[in-house]
Amino acid sequence: MTKVTQHLWFEKDMEAALRFYTSLIPGSSMGWISAIPADNPSGPAGSVKIAAFTIGDQRYMAIEAGPLDPFNHSFSIMVECDDQAEIDRLWDALKEGGSVEHCGWLRDRWGLSWQITPKRLRELMMDPDRERTKRVAEALLKMVKFDIAALEAAANR
Repeated sequence: MTKVTQHLWFEKDMEAALRFYTSLIPGSSMGWISAIPADNPSGPAGSVKIAAFTIGDQRYMAIEAGPLDPFNHSFSIMVECDDQAEIDRLWDALKEGGSVEHCGWLRDRWGLSWQITPKRLRELMMDPDRERTKRVAEALLKMVKFDIAALEAAANR
């Protein structure tokens, strides 16, 4: 079977970022980290590093090779959380040194975009009652960090 792996390019501090990410999400792990040898065309020995890691059940590769293109909203990592405590924990950790955005989005200190969402949101948005989903959508559009109780309250109004 064909394997699909996401690949991230870091300007610097790749190893610190990967260790941070894998420490936050249960079931995550570091794979390997390797420096490209001296005879590479990308720069001096050790200036380019590659790594493999998992976040939850997703495989990733990463490279640290200096500036290229910064991370942007075209790629984000979405984490569906079971409860508000998990949302709060991840949100607080990932926003440190980064920036928060609307609708559960934030950027970490390396510029990578994350969506920290409650699993319950998907269920609420799939409700066959269109008025109910409309109220939930209106509530979530006003939020920065998701609040499960407020989403539930909007659904049940």
